Amino acid sequence: MDMYAVPNPGIPGCPPGLEYMTQVDQLLIKQKVELVEALVGFESNNKYEVRNSVGQNVFYAVEENDCLSRQCCGPLRPFTIHVLDNFGQEVITVTRPLKCMSCFFPCCLQELEVQSPPGNTVGYVIQQWHPFSPKFIVANEHNEPVLKIHGPFCGWSCLPEVDFEIVTMDEVSKIGKISKQWTGLLREAFTDTDNFGIQFPMDLDVRMKAVMIGACFLIDFMFFESTN
Repeated sequence: MDMYAVPNPGIPGCPPGLEYMTQVDQLLIKQKVELVEALVGFESNNKYEVRNSVGQNVFYAVEENDCLSRQCCGPLRPFTIHVLDNFGQEVITVTRPLKCMSCFFPCCLQELEVQSPPGNTVGYVIQQWHPFSPKFIVANEHNEPVLKIHGPFCGWSCLPEVDFEIVTMDEVSKIGKISKQWTGLLREAFTDTDNFGIQFPMDLDVRMKAVMIGACFLIDFMFFESTN
């Protein structure tokens, strides 16, 4: 079993359970392979491990959904993802409503809400309309834009690593990225499980770090969930 990092309690302005997040500038989000899904293509609830840079488990995330939504809506499905700490306490809740996904209609843009602790909104990820490139606004709890996320130009799905850049609102400075990383030929060929890396400034508001975890889940569902 991994050695767990013990958080420092009572940091002002930090949601309870996220104290350790103040000490990191990168995370690895690893989707867990479901054997039944890999063998027969039957979509099951997604599960993720959130690790630090040396591979220690920091959080564990599980999707809450029903069989009908999974099978009928596929990657378009609404979801609630519960992020738990190593003691089983829910520290982040990520919610995505059901919306159609089309690059041709601005009314079909995706969004999600991030709460930490559950019931306390800390931010939103809101898709911006663009015909060729994925673009998102990262907003705070008041729905005020704070950062942007820019994905690559279309035609990148075959690349071994895909970067979604985190940039300032004026788009002058790149401050981090969300990267879909190559997980090996067999896994890419037969399952829709992916590894993601998130990099952000150490001094970024911990609530925005939590929102970036939510953004990673949304990017996974929108662009990398199609079962091959």
